[in-house]
Amino acid sequence: MAKIGRDARNGQFIPVKTAERRKSTAIVETVKNKKGKGCK
Repeated sequence: MAKIGRDARNGQFIPVKTAERRKSTAIVETVKNKKGKGCK
């Protein structure tokens, strides 16, 4: 599982620490790691 920070206004990816600090305008998402051929 990986965490990703995203700005709620424009959808741009941002660092997780920044997203945790800006709770009103940012979202921290948890994404499953991809499995399969070619993925590391």
